[in-house]
Amino acid sequence: MSFEDIRQAHDRIRDRIRRTPVEHSRGFDERAGLRCYFKSENLQRGGAFKIRGATNFIFQLDAEQLRRGVVAYSSGNHAQAVALAAREAGTQATLVMPTDAPRAKVEATRARGARIVTYDRHRDSREAIGEAIARETGATLVPPFDHPRIIAGQGTAALELLQDAPELDALIAPLGGGGLLAGCAVAAKALRPQIRIFGVEPERAGDWYLSLVEGRRVRISPPDTIADGLRAPQPGELTFTLLRERLEAVLLVSEEEILETMSFLLMRLKLLVEPSGAVAAAAALFRKLPPGLRSVGVILSGGNVDLEVIRVLPETDRRQDAKMD
Repeated sequence: MSFEDIRQAHDRIRDRIRRTPVEHSRGFDERAGLRCYFKSENLQRGGAFKIRGATNFIFQLDAEQLRRGVVAYSSGNHAQAVALAAREAGTQATLVMPTDAPRAKVEATRARGARIVTYDRHRDSREAIGEAIARETGATLVPPFDHPRIIAGQGTAALELLQDAPELDALIAPLGGGGLLAGCAVAAKALRPQIRIFGVEPERAGDWYLSLVEGRRVRISPPDTIADGLRAPQPGELTFTLLRERLEAVLLVSEEEILETMSFLLMRLKLLVEPSGAVAAAAALFRKLPPGLRSVGVILSGGNVDLEVIRVLPETDRRQDAKMD
């Protein structure tokens, strides 16, 4: 996995994805104590960065593989991305999704023509189900994060971000399986070697934090966090290898901090961001980053939110001077 893989991925997928905007808010900077540039992947096709990796993977399959279809497992965003990319490539997608996946993500996946197979995340192995379907049907398994083609596709987000904001001191992104940050770290370090890389997890889902401390991949129980896209219980093998030498630290945020950040982004920046997509911004907003940084690129990884979550968002202080934004 190299920067050249990411550059080639961008050439391959750029006409099939959106070049999402880089947003900025004076009000957010005031609260965070540094300048933040938001790569708004919540505005991406399918509502999340996942379309980058899924498109890069599926559009490298040959005609026979496309005839047999694809299968993937996901709580939602990877599912939607695979369904969308498969439809555009002219192949059938089967998605293995947990019974507690956000309803909006399930319905959006089904609307894109995918067949959905459900499982209980506390009792069943999604990997085993996906692999069994692949064996029985001949379909190609599209991994959610731990594959060079997926990682290269996700890394195109940082390639674009640093083209638009080339002087960043740091890059910060959420950590689930690690595909997004692994690809972004490879791209960012190639374009700006001195850039500092930080990952963010919910406090309730700290497998990356523990793994970095222990120097090996640590598996935790299925985490109970509102950030449904970050519930992978263990870092990927390839993603951990790529990030271990590039990642400076993993920062943790609380459930309350995630919700407050979602509210701030929605009310002040008019950006609808899902809990998983808001964790990196939460780390900046609540000043979890080390001192001395002047500017940071923040990946808002997705915007697929159930109405039930929006209804419980806390009130944002609207008394602040609107000129800050």
